[in-house]
Amino acid sequence: MINKYTAFVALAALFWGITGGIAGILTADGWDPVVVSFYRGLIGLIFVFVWLVLRPVRSGLANRQLWFWSAIAGVGVAGNFAFYFISIAEGSVAVAATLMYCAPVFVYLVSFTLKLERPTLLKWTAIAIVMLGIVLLTGIYKMGASDVSLIAAGAGLLSGLSYALFIFGFKFAAPHGSPQAILVIAFAVLTTILFLMGDVSQTTVLRTPSWPLFLVLGVLGAGLSFIFYIVGLNNTAPAVAAIVAMIEPVTASLFSVAILNERLAALQIFGMALILITVTVLSVKSAQIKI
Repeated sequence: MINKYTAFVALAALFWGITGGIAGILTADGWDPVVVSFYRGLIGLIFVFVWLVLRPVRSGLANRQLWFWSAIAGVGVAGNFAFYFISIAEGSVAVAATLMYCAPVFVYLVSFTLKLERPTLLKWTAIAIVMLGIVLLTGIYKMGASDVSLIAAGAGLLSGLSYALFIFGFKFAAPHGSPQAILVIAFAVLTTILFLMGDVSQTTVLRTPSWPLFLVLGVLGAGLSFIFYIVGLNNTAPAVAAIVAMIEPVTASLFSVAILNERLAALQIFGMALILITVTVLSVKSAQIKI
């Protein structure tokens, strides 16, 4: 029987998968991906701020290290949100979600460089398989006739790289304060960055028919999901959480097929499967890639 904390992780992954689909609808309607990301982060900031107010004990807000590493995490999550939605706007939800799911590979590569993780044949083999999956998923082997645009593929991978930065920022901030304090600082940095980068003409969504979608996007994609994920992860075995997290790209892919009528070729589906299975195995093998 699944305990409630594992269910929290599953719900967070499910919400993130749905978020990708909602972003696909909004960007298809002409909304700037950066603006969509900004509102996702703004609503998330409201939720985590309330969480901090309700649980202010040992926040660590007087600690400079907490602020520094939380700000790094904020830059990472800002890039993750924005590049993910740009990839969706320029390509498809399924491809963007799968490429973002490559984040653990970037964590490993950075860990190898910083000597935080010992490289092994198994890890290098897994990384090579993920790279093969990326080639098949994006169709870049077709020499100019790729199934996925360069912008979509690049943004998808950058979203994964940005998420890796968020993981490292959160990891190094965690000893200095509470998760809710870290997220408040990170989301404050996120909203500042994305507000400055977004299309000013689209910053007022309350007067448009799209505001309910923005609300659902923010509540599910940042407000509830991050709280559920952190609480669940702190009480769930890392290997279990790693497997459950695969719900996100699977949900996003199903949403794209069922709602957005997106389609993938057989080789793309095979490449996606290679990525999802291999990254999940990598995640199970090392708790270091998780927050």
